[in-house]
Amino acid sequence: MITDIRVGFGYDVHQLVPNRRLILGGIEIPHDKGCLGHSDGDVVIHALCDAMLGAANLRDIGYHFPDNNQQYKDIDSTILLKEVIKLLAGKNYELVNLDSTICLQSPKLKDYIPDMQKRLAEVISCLPDQISLKATTTEKMGFVGEEKGVSCYAVVLLQKNN
Repeated sequence: MITDIRVGFGYDVHQLVPNRRLILGGIEIPHDKGCLGHSDGDVVIHALCDAMLGAANLRDIGYHFPDNNQQYKDIDSTILLKEVIKLLAGKNYELVNLDSTICLQSPKLKDYIPDMQKRLAEVISCLPDQISLKATTTEKMGFVGEEKGVSCYAVVLLQKNN
């Protein structure tokens, strides 16, 4: 028996490097480093995409948007998220809610969370209340704490509409 609700988990990580924009949750955050990646390196959206794709049993973000395809070079990750939403709609799934934790030592993200929620809600076509975003540091431990990278965890709940 196939259930009408599905849970998915996603994770992404990128190096932080000079001379790149820091894009998280679809918005640019002022910082002297940004995410190194084939696309814009938005770890929040990448983790969300993986969680959504996983919940719908549609593989992962790298399968749909491979990093060796020049079509995706420096692409705005909100475009990838919109494509994932289309894939979900094709299987009659819609987002119930998502919960995500961004791990970044610096800069502090608390003032940017509402803008990220609003932007993601626009892209997903849902209410901002369906999107929970949190930020934490790693207390200066590991690659995140040493400001060498950023990571993000995401969990989503999808509902199938018949």
